[in-house]
Amino acid sequence: MAFILVLGVGIIVFIFFIFGLKYHLNGGLYRRNCKQIKVKLQGKTVIITGGNSGIGRATAVDLARRGARVIIACRNPVKAEEAVKEIQRRSGSSNVVYRHLDLSDQGSVRRFAEEFLKEEQRLDYLINNAGIIAAPKDHYTAEGYDMVFATNHFGHFLLTLLLLDLLKKSSPSRIINVSSIANTYVKPGDMHFEKKSSKGRVYPGLCEYERSKVANILFTKELARRLAGTGVSAFALHPGCTKTDIVNISTEFVGISRLALCIATRIAITLVGIDEEAGAQTTLYCALEESLTKLTGGYFDDCCLTKETEVTRDAGLAKKLWEVSCEATGMQD
Repeated sequence: MAFILVLGVGIIVFIFFIFGLKYHLNGGLYRRNCKQIKVKLQGKTVIITGGNSGIGRATAVDLARRGARVIIACRNPVKAEEAVKEIQRRSGSSNVVYRHLDLSDQGSVRRFAEEFLKEEQRLDYLINNAGIIAAPKDHYTAEGYDMVFATNHFGHFLLTLLLLDLLKKSSPSRIINVSSIANTYVKPGDMHFEKKSSKGRVYPGLCEYERSKVANILFTKELARRLAGTGVSAFALHPGCTKTDIVNISTEFVGISRLALCIATRIAITLVGIDEEAGAQTTLYCALEESLTKLTGGYFDDCCLTKETEVTRDAGLAKKLWEVSCEATGMQD
């Protein structure tokens, strides 16, 4: 009898733990469905980085269904072409195309932007969605930057600045940066901007997934400040703990401690994660909700403006990151 009682209590505690974890990782209950927002996008052009899978693909389906010209920007042409066909089929739109983009390669980013500006007349939405959670151990870009930070921040920073004039010309337009709840794990003082060589790494303090997600938010805030009055709005968001392939990594990609974290993340996602369509809702909300322009620079979760950490509220840190990012990408401040 006592065993049954203990077992029952244990099951109840476990259920409450799972629901608590789900609420924490997802930030809410994701009741919102942006299909209710009756916005049509005929004549609008959208770039979605990493639009070939996961949240990016679900976002592409919705926006294409609304009539937008959707450009999928990613590095794997085989997966991209398959994704384009799927997005066209699901959305009923043929106006979905693929363009090659490797965010870890600044040359690739510049070529993408140059070709885009030659071929396209407008850009209404730039959705910086792509991201990686880990890279091969001690693997850096050609410039010596941490691969994760370079992909998740420096690449998107460069892409955004190269396309900024067209975004202004196409205003009202929006820049949407997909961050993560992982930004909350970074404490004051964890972001270091000293430029020095450390095992091949130029900026040893700008590394790993969590810091790159802080950078996404700081970048958004500084963008909003600099773009005031231009008609270009910028938003950052946490999409929720979504069942995507972002943490499908093997031992060759990380050290033991990082691998353990990724395995734990995969288990958590399996237990409490939401599907791709639900994960795309906050991105879609930031793109489609017309009233949000007055909240430019905001960080959103579960389709609501949400609480930020001390680190992501630091305006001085945002300005410093902008300066360092300009130096890292060769852009003018």
